[in-house]
Amino acid sequence: MAHKFPAPLTQLSEEECLFYSTVRQFAEETIATQVNAMDEQQQYAAGLVDRLFELGLMGIEVPEDLGGAGGSFFDAVLAIEAISTVDPAVAVLVDVHNTLVVNALRRWGTDEQKKLWLPKLASGTVGAYALSEAGSGSDAFALQTQAEACSVNGAAGFRLSGRKLWISNAREAGLFIVFATVDRGAGYKGITAFLVEKGTPGLDVGRKEDKLGIRASSTCELILDGCEVGAECVLGEPGKGYKIAIETLNEGRIGIGAQMLGLAEGAWGHAARYAKQRKQFGKPIAEFQAVQFALAEMATEIEAARLMVYNAARLKDAGRPYVKEAAMAKLFASGVAERVASQCVEIFGGNGFVRDYPAEKYYRDAKVGKIYEGTSNMQLMTIAKQVL
Repeated sequence: MAHKFPAPLTQLSEEECLFYSTVRQFAEETIATQVNAMDEQQQYAAGLVDRLFELGLMGIEVPEDLGGAGGSFFDAVLAIEAISTVDPAVAVLVDVHNTLVVNALRRWGTDEQKKLWLPKLASGTVGAYALSEAGSGSDAFALQTQAEACSVNGAAGFRLSGRKLWISNAREAGLFIVFATVDRGAGYKGITAFLVEKGTPGLDVGRKEDKLGIRASSTCELILDGCEVGAECVLGEPGKGYKIAIETLNEGRIGIGAQMLGLAEGAWGHAARYAKQRKQFGKPIAEFQAVQFALAEMATEIEAARLMVYNAARLKDAGRPYVKEAAMAKLFASGVAERVASQCVEIFGGNGFVRDYPAEKYYRDAKVGKIYEGTSNMQLMTIAKQVL
């Protein structure tokens, strides 16, 4: 049963409402029954990724003539939000694939790269974004992965060597956007983005991280050991990888904001329903003012987070500046998700602390929102630069 946070008509068109409702219904009818098993087994249920492709949720912004839905960035944000209300771990797959990989290709790919990869990304090939390394987290451009010029099948190419960490979608991915430096002496201006297909010799997916939350999502090490790719695999231009990373991650922050917004909505819905069912002192705990006020404060914060996330997405689609708003949306929504999930556990009481009930998973899933695709401190730095 859906909770009392449907997509607001005041903010969405009729078409957007229908899209959100369709994705939400899919999440509640198909994903919800598999959440616990996927969390325990640390992998997506068999056939689930295929269903995401069948529904068009993996090619939302891919043009129709290339096999996609031809939708907007805002549509992708709605899909991420709707899925996150049920399982943020599944939303990670949709988010990274759409807001990072597809968007990077749409903006920076050559016509040949787009014609080759966008139809595949819309129909069955999962994308992953390989930027982070052991010594390169918030300091995103302290990359050690090297790209050396070489000959590949008699033509110009590059040999990639290094290790990437915390790569979302790594186990499912058929295409990786890998960031490596072609000229260490040039600093960040030596960083280049490469399109590397799964199965390329020298490319291996390493161990999967055993995470606190979003456990079904594969977060793995990526090993590049003399992995050779042709010059046609360069995304953008050599030395322009830093620009691709910065601009793509700015968009990605809105996707994380949508994840955290959906998570908070899902947690609130469970808390509200439980409060109406759970009786103490002869009446439902929802009749106690303390619980009512907690739910009211949660609802208010969720609405504020929604306005911020939607506004940032609308600005991006309109071609207007949105970097500040994206950072604010991620910062605020991740904080709301953590607070709402924590309060959800408390409303459930002892039941909130055990895995028989949904509250504890939302709580575990929420923490990563303040960490990945830019920590909260990095968002504050971005905001400060924009407002001062």
